[in-house]
Amino acid sequence: MAKEQGSLSINSENIFPIIKKWLYSDHDIFIRELVSNGCDAITKVKKLDMMGEINLPEDYKPQVHVIANAEEKTLQFIDNGIGMTADEVKEYINQIAFSGAQAFLEKYKDKTNEDQIIGHFGLGFYSSFMVADKVTIDTLSCKPDAVPVHWESEGGTTFELSDGDKEGFGTKITLYLNEDSYEFSNEYRVKEILDKYCSFMPTEIYFEKANAETEYETIDAADVKDTDTVVENIVEEAKTEEKENENGEKEIVEVSPRKEKAKIVKRPVPVNNPKPLWTKHPNECTEEEYKDFYRDVFHDYKEPLFWIHLNMDYPFNLKGILYFPKLNTEYDNLEGVIKLYNNQVFIADNIKEVIPEFLMLLKGVIDCPDLPLNVSRSALQNDGFVKKISDYITKKVADKLTGMYKVEKESYEKYWDDISPFIKFGCLKDEKFFEKMKDFMIYKDLDDNYLTLPEYIKAAKGETEENKEGESKDTAKEESAEKTEDTAKEESAEKAENTENADTESGEEKEKDIVYYVTDPKQQSQYINMFKEQGINAIILTHNIDQPFVQMLEQKETNVRFQRIDADLTDTMKEEVSSEEEDSIKKEQEALTELFRKALGKEKLEVKVEKLKNENVSSMITLAEDSRRMQDMMRMYSMGGMGMGPDMFGGEGQTLVLNSANKLVQYIFEKKDSEDVKIFCEQLYDLAMLSHKQLEAEDMTKFIARSNEIMLRLAK
Repeated sequence: MAKEQGSLSINSENIFPIIKKWLYSDHDIFIRELVSNGCDAITKVKKLDMMGEINLPEDYKPQVHVIANAEEKTLQFIDNGIGMTADEVKEYINQIAFSGAQAFLEKYKDKTNEDQIIGHFGLGFYSSFMVADKVTIDTLSCKPDAVPVHWESEGGTTFELSDGDKEGFGTKITLYLNEDSYEFSNEYRVKEILDKYCSFMPTEIYFEKANAETEYETIDAADVKDTDTVVENIVEEAKTEEKENENGEKEIVEVSPRKEKAKIVKRPVPVNNPKPLWTKHPNECTEEEYKDFYRDVFHDYKEPLFWIHLNMDYPFNLKGILYFPKLNTEYDNLEGVIKLYNNQVFIADNIKEVIPEFLMLLKGVIDCPDLPLNVSRSALQNDGFVKKISDYITKKVADKLTGMYKVEKESYEKYWDDISPFIKFGCLKDEKFFEKMKDFMIYKDLDDNYLTLPEYIKAAKGETEENKEGESKDTAKEESAEKTEDTAKEESAEKAENTENADTESGEEKEKDIVYYVTDPKQQSQYINMFKEQGINAIILTHNIDQPFVQMLEQKETNVRFQRIDADLTDTMKEEVSSEEEDSIKKEQEALTELFRKALGKEKLEVKVEKLKNENVSSMITLAEDSRRMQDMMRMYSMGGMGMGPDMFGGEGQTLVLNSANKLVQYIFEKKDSEDVKIFCEQLYDLAMLSHKQLEAEDMTKFIARSNEIMLRLAK
């Protein structure tokens, strides 16, 4: 066989079923595509006028009209853009995927700014065949001496081209909807789609319902325009009232002047805003405009905390506004919306390739004409450019937050409780974001003051140590002055040797700085009070995200250890005891351990007796930090169906602390053979548990009944 060479051909009968079914993921997107084509046609005609190739009329008003006809089951798209000649229809419409936008850009690439052209693939028009059995085009080119053209096709596989009758340059596309797509002739459905995809397209878009009754409005006669259709002139005579003047005399006073008004055919109102706020420079926008835009776009009438206006031209074109709403709900329920646009055309919500995951908690819009979209404009091609955009957005957010900390610290603190879940989530998800934000993370303490982690640690070490260190240095100076130079050298050498030996012998890890924290200020109020009595501070971490965040911090800040305030008792809360008292407390602990285990039926219960400075505290529960974290993790997984209940550890790591200085504990110890001891043991245990966590339903019922019984015994 002789070698042959040739070009591959595409049969429209084979490709159209694919286009109809797979070209776009959502069939309603055809409205976006056809409106976009109309906007492109208008952009082109304005550029030709600007370059002097045509002359537009002085009263030219660019607009796209969408007309729905529910009776005839049709949908029309009309623009007064560049229009097409017969040859252009053959070139752009009859050749699938030959983009008119691309050809226009090639021809005028040195004379026009391509960023304003929306279409690039030449397939948008064919999306109409997803919903229509028949499509017609009536078009007239803006070129001098052009003649109107009519094109129609049923099914998209064959077409007819003939002279048309369109008046005025531009294009009218009519879709005769198929039976499965009649919904798109319903005015409310079309308005919904226009609102979704076309709210900010760069040309005014008007929607009309075919055969709708004429609507009217009344305006001041002075405001009537040449384009208005006046139905009736109305005169409202002046209104007067009888009023009493300063002298107590009655007189007739005009309260409303004479007005001349006109009843006109209601002016059409565009369904879109061609100049959205993000297209302006931040210096041109007012605070009220930002808030109005937020309300209009997201229908959220709670004011945003603050916002970031993105405005970048190099190395890529990106504009947008990110709003920080109040994030004071539980982390699992947080959900924001970031709308992605390409040249003011809506693409999708929350595209993770462009929007970092943690930023999806926010609300906002991002418009990036440089995005490498696929043919349906609804998904992104995966390349390094997209990652650069994502990194840029992350950087701008971090810059805004760090700038607030440095310049508007009062506002930063004011917003912190609302924005901290977002920031912590960002730190967990993005290493670069954490590196930028780690020095600007603040925490509320027990006195409702905000401080950073280093500030907390420095304050926790306290001025006492500094004073002691200062006193020690002063004493050393005085002693040193009295010693001979040889003695000082000997002591210095000895000190250096001892230090070296200590460093050599000690392979132990450096002692970590403890950061105490609270997860439930109400539930842990007893522990908080004890901390305050001893002048010990703690930070408030009440959000679900705080636990994974704390673990991440411990991994990165290896010299820090987080410990919840109910994990153990600090030495400052305990009284210093003599060796004799220590032996006595040890015996008391052995006796009370046996007594409480028997009374409560808990053979593995850990009991510890301490002499606390606050004798009013009778009992407490402490739960080792590691054990509690493990329980929290297992409790979280149990919600996912692993079948582990909240007490899966059976109290492991839990310790009942009894205060030997408390009279009730002393009574139980001294009267251990009394019949009242069992009920007191149960009550003390439940009281300790209540200061630690809520009781289970059955335990709470028993606690209430027991409390009533104790009160009845006291009343006898």
